[in-house]
This record gives sequence, structure tokens and C-alpha cells, in this order.
Amino acid sequence: MSHADDSTIEDAQVLRELPGQSSTPLLPPPRPTWRWMLGHPARVIALGFGSGLSPTAPGTVGTLWAWASFLVLDQWLNQLDWAWVLATGLVVGLWAGTHAARQLCRADPGVVVWDEVIAFWLVLLLVMPADVFTQALAFGLFRYFDAVKPGPVGWADRLCKPRAGEIGWLQGFGILFDDLVAAGCTLLALALGQTVLQQF
Repeated sequence: MSHADDSTIEDAQVLRELPGQSSTPLLPPPRPTWRWMLGHPARVIALGFGSGLSPTAPGTVGTLWAWASFLVLDQWLNQLDWAWVLATGLVVGLWAGTHAARQLCRADPGVVVWDEVIAFWLVLLLVMPADVFTQALAFGLFRYFDAVKPGPVGWADRLCKPRAGEIGWLQGFGILFDDLVAAGCTLLALALGQTVLQQF
């Protein structure tokens, strides 16, 4: 997800509510900090091990963290290993993202960047081995699709937005879904570009 406009939570419209009393606000959502993040493992994962706490462009920083961590992990993991990592990461990400969204009272908090991490890992897995230029191009395309949300990415982003006051597993899925669509668009653009270049 693009989080350029979602890096703070002061503008959150929904307050946490007492169970069974949907019209009774209890407390405003917490401000995400290192201390808050380290208070629960789901938050550590959802916030990309701290990369989502970047004061500017957390989605971009989270994607950079994904790029760097992929290059490190890829020294030890083969494609089958990566398939297990991605499958597990999606399930864990659903849990972690839903937890963080509920805690922060936002359907798609800007600090949650695990969606960028898992989606860009998928992109890199399918384009590697590749030179640094191709990796950088993949990074730029992914950030474009994730931030601007053209066509299908915008549709995916709107699909799981909650009705007022409702943040649940569907919204947790939505956090991941539009980034996966952005990853698909990135891979398609790279494939089309490679096809065009082969004509010359």
C-alpha cells in the first residue's frame, strides 16, 4: 500500500470503542512508536521490523527494507524455501496487519508496511537473477503502482475498505491485496518491456 498520505494517525476518524457499545468512544488510537511496536510481535512484523516507523515515505522505506533483506536471505534460500517464506509471510501478515489496524483504528495504517515487504519479495523472487538496473527498475515500477494506484491497483485498494467503525480480517486481507496486485502489475510491465526490447 502507498502510505505517503497515511504516515500519521492524527486524522483517524474512528476511536476505539467499548465492546458492545459501538457509540461509546474509549480512547484515541495510540501513536505508533518503537516502544509501542515492540510491545507485541504482530506489530513488529506489521511495521516491517521498524521500517514503517520512518517519518517520511514509510511505504518506500519498507520496500527498501524488503529489497535489502531479500538480497541477504537469498544467499541461503532456494526457490522452494522462498515459496514457503512467502506463503507463511502472507498468513502471518494477515494476522499482524489485522492486529495493527485494529489497534490503530485504521483500515490501512501508514506504518503497516509488511504488505510492501511480502509483495516486493515476490517481485524479486520472480525477476532474479537480475542485474542492479533491473532490480532498481522493478523497485521504481512497484513504488509507482503502489503509490499512484492506477487501474486494477486502485480497484483492489477500494475493495476491502470498511464501513464506519469496522476493522476486521477483511481489512487485514485488503492491506495485502492491493500490494499483491501492484506486484502483478510490476511483473507484467517488466515482461512487456523485455518483449519490446527483444524486438530491437
